[in-house]
Amino acid sequence: MTTLTAASRLESVIFANSGIRPWCADLPRPGPEASILYKTLSAAVYGIDANIIQVEVDCSGIKCDQDHFHTVGLPDAAVRESRDRVRAALKNCGYDIPPTHITINLAPADIKKEGSGFDLPMALGIVGAYGGLTKKEIQDCLFIGELSLDGGVRGIRGTLPIALEARSRKISQLVVPDANAREAAMVGGVDVYPVRSLLDVIHFVNSGNGIIPLKADGDALLRESQDFLVDFKDVRGQQTAKRAIEIACAGGHNILMIGPPGSGKTMLAKRMPTILPPLTFEEALETTKIHSVAGTLEPGSGLVGTRPYRAPHHTISDAGLIGGGIVPRPGEVSLSHNGLLFLDELPEFPRNVLEVLRQPLEDGSVTIARASMALTFPARFMLAAAMNPCPCGFHNDRTRECQCTTPMIQRYISKISGPLMDRIDIHIDVPAVNYKEMRSAIEPEGSAKIRDRVVRTRRLQLARFAAARHRIYCNAQMSSRHIRQFCDLSSDCERLLERAMTQQGLSARAHDRILKVARTIADMEEAASIEPKHIAEAIQYRSLDRTYWT
Repeated sequence: MTTLTAASRLESVIFANSGIRPWCADLPRPGPEASILYKTLSAAVYGIDANIIQVEVDCSGIKCDQDHFHTVGLPDAAVRESRDRVRAALKNCGYDIPPTHITINLAPADIKKEGSGFDLPMALGIVGAYGGLTKKEIQDCLFIGELSLDGGVRGIRGTLPIALEARSRKISQLVVPDANAREAAMVGGVDVYPVRSLLDVIHFVNSGNGIIPLKADGDALLRESQDFLVDFKDVRGQQTAKRAIEIACAGGHNILMIGPPGSGKTMLAKRMPTILPPLTFEEALETTKIHSVAGTLEPGSGLVGTRPYRAPHHTISDAGLIGGGIVPRPGEVSLSHNGLLFLDELPEFPRNVLEVLRQPLEDGSVTIARASMALTFPARFMLAAAMNPCPCGFHNDRTRECQCTTPMIQRYISKISGPLMDRIDIHIDVPAVNYKEMRSAIEPEGSAKIRDRVVRTRRLQLARFAAARHRIYCNAQMSSRHIRQFCDLSSDCERLLERAMTQQGLSARAHDRILKVARTIADMEEAASIEPKHIAEAIQYRSLDRTYWT
């Protein structure tokens, strides 16, 4: 076992069954009370972004009766516990550190540090301070990784935002755990070196070779990710619901499906991602950042290649849905960013949970404020919701009798507030499928054909908004100013819309939603302007809430 002290510098680094020459045998030896400062680079994740952190390790040559290992710079519990992991990892890799004064500063000190990703740069700084590295400091390479007690390097959260920050700060090399290497390699302009042990890292720093940078083709990975296990071919009947879902996906509109149990609402919702447009590489990076920070990214996947589909249970808390915690983490609305959030049995969700959906549905982002910080997470998603028309589920059903009284139905429906309903563009009835439709020999239309029409419609919208230099990507994102610009109405359309607003008592927000849906229906037909038939169909998708809510 090698002993590291300031009086007796490291003479060799032990590799099992190898005859490698000691890397620091010719380094100068300081005096017995010398204090050595060694610096490495790491990063801390803050929200879904990263900050570069300088890890400064000061090792005193003065021996102590007990261990003096201090970490400063606003570390959390996981960072403070690094002391024990680092010491055990160094010992099991062949380094025996005697009790001395070791102080590690994570600068800048006013940023909260959390997680176990600082283990690797801390251990590397200690080895460097005791003379085990040939470089006096490492400022051109960033290190992240959790250490196991045997010196292995484990994966961490937030690798992708760290790689993006390293590229923006002109740091050319990034040493990451092997489990996170594909994720980091999606960021071009940075050489990503996957490592599995602390000894691999030390050898890489001293020799400059031995590890080949990992390269990844993000576009190829996106193409490989377009295979789905479900298809709209599986859904028999429900032509009206399929039409409404196609309109919703073509314009990015929120949709509510109301129908009895077993009518296929959940089945339809699960197939909606199969007809949404493929993710662009920029959208995939943005989505992957959120999943990387939240720790939901599949090991070794590297990139979220398909639009997210999240379906939380109705027992979820408001913090679980919107995000939260002492150090705020993204919730389900952010994990659904660029994808679909499905809320089944909508009235069963607590009312306070549903009400927190208002801000992300309106703004496309959610801000979580705490006493010490305020973080904003992106939350631009499509909302798909499903519900029964009454507690028993058979209100207005033609085949089964409803057992609920009028007050019971009103209490059930009133769990969903009017302002939340106004933010859902399309309300569609999903009746029970009859026997003839289920046994029909006619093959239903598949997701591929529907997706082609959706993609064509989205391209029309992108071209329209790009020509007008507006940073919106679908009709659902239009503001009142955009509606006035892109939704001109003829006199016939005006009269039809006015009559619907007056008779159904629709709100101003509902008025805007009708125009957005009508614009999408017109785009699907490649019509230059909105026609009365487009307005009439859009109004039909707003009338269902008045059937049940009045």
